[in-house]
Amino acid sequence: MIERGISDQQKRAALRAGLVSGKLQRFPGAFSPLIAMMIEQYQFEGFYVSGAVLSASQGLPDIGLTSVTEVVTAAGQMARATNLPAMADLDTGFGEPVNTARGIRLAEDAGLAAVHLEDQTLPKRCGHLDHKELVDRTAMVRKIKAAVDARRDATFTIIARTDARSVEGLPAAIARAQAYVDAGADAVFPEALETEAEFAAFRSALPVPLVANMTEFGKSPLLTTEQLENLGYNVVIFPVTLLRLALQQVQNGLPTLAGQGTQQSLVGSMLTRARLYEILGYARYAHWDQKIVNFQVKDGDFEDR
Repeated sequence: MIERGISDQQKRAALRAGLVSGKLQRFPGAFSPLIAMMIEQYQFEGFYVSGAVLSASQGLPDIGLTSVTEVVTAAGQMARATNLPAMADLDTGFGEPVNTARGIRLAEDAGLAAVHLEDQTLPKRCGHLDHKELVDRTAMVRKIKAAVDARRDATFTIIARTDARSVEGLPAAIARAQAYVDAGADAVFPEALETEAEFAAFRSALPVPLVANMTEFGKSPLLTTEQLENLGYNVVIFPVTLLRLALQQVQNGLPTLAGQGTQQSLVGSMLTRARLYEILGYARYAHWDQKIVNFQVKDGDFEDR
């Protein structure tokens, strides 16, 4: 994004304002700067960077194999591409409280608006899989306190995720979340809730903003944005939705390309070159160098496929 955008602090302030607006903030998951730009064009309030998606993009399972620098570098590239606030998955903090503190500093420097930290042990696993293991509550409280102490910008949002519902039950998960709020967490992300009533129970128990995870093929029902807003939730993330849609298109196209030896029959299902150039904002670069925008695209190429 070459034109002047808003500052990191303005993005963080926008997220903070959204959290108290009474309107559900919708954060689809991005897996590249280009996808983040598309999310912005469809007027979502922000975007999310999933640890599972970043792991998958590197051909790795979501078990904590990525590093803090890999995560914040990728997330920062996406954050720089838009004026939207970016929320990223900081997994378990990548180690002890001192590692968590460093992760917060790196996330701030990368231009992120928010991160969440979870209370699993390493090796961690997807929040919607069985046999997760948790750190004890005291250890997680120390990580939250380290994160809050390390934060330099008071508008940077620190979210505590608890995976305790599937391990210790709903009451214990709520108790853990309350302890994390007492330690300074700005918001809570209750993972893998199993019914709408459980989402409501968390809302009744906690006074802080809440994040709902609407991931496909998981333990949680896929509640609508209207349902979540009526429940009093503040943010909804769709962490893997766009990646799954893209991968299915690739899965559908590869056999055709291999079998027919040409992509001709697939062209109708592709995003056009003109639409891609529109997303990238080729014309906006003309201010810097007229020679960049010296091509003509046929009107029919703007068909939105």
